[in-house]
Amino acid sequence: MNTPQQPKRFSMIREFHLADWFTLGNAVCGVGALFSVMSYLETSNVVHVYFACALVLAALIFDVLDGRIARWRQKSSAMGRELDSLADVISFGVAPAIIAYGCGMQGLYDRIVLAYFVACGVSRLARYNVTAETLSGDDGKVKYFEGTPIPTSIVLVALMALAAWLGAVRENLWFGKLLIGGFTLHPLVLLFAVSGSLMISRIRIPKL
Repeated sequence: MNTPQQPKRFSMIREFHLADWFTLGNAVCGVGALFSVMSYLETSNVVHVYFACALVLAALIFDVLDGRIARWRQKSSAMGRELDSLADVISFGVAPAIIAYGCGMQGLYDRIVLAYFVACGVSRLARYNVTAETLSGDDGKVKYFEGTPIPTSIVLVALMALAAWLGAVRENLWFGKLLIGGFTLHPLVLLFAVSGSLMISRIRIPKL
């Protein structure tokens, strides 16, 4: 008599490679950055902005390490690629936008630009996942990126950390604010528009 097969427990976890755990570290750091910004909004203690920016930097380190580990162990998978994209959206798309919001870019136009920035990051990652095979050389490795990679948003995060350090946040944001049609725009947010536009551009960036 055949006995029913027992369900496989934790099968998904068993499919994880070492690099995937570093990718999860990336995602956890991104979520931690979001929590830190919420703490700043609640307490106005600028140290939470520093924590948020430091966590995005830690996410970048995890992002670099997961790729190196995958190449070292010669183990990668479609799930790992998707996992990496999802983590990058959190850490280098949503987190920088929320840090900017926490630092004072809270006008209607600011929110539109920050949402545009995140949407560009998501589109950039989706395009890369779809076209990775097309962009690969004879050795199967991707030779270049189309559009700037989403982790380049670390430059904007560093800028926000500097602004916080100099006290140039909230009402003291660099370049002040503009009222257009009764709604607020902080010109500094346009850097996020530029970053997002570069992500979805066709500029070829060699992959190091």
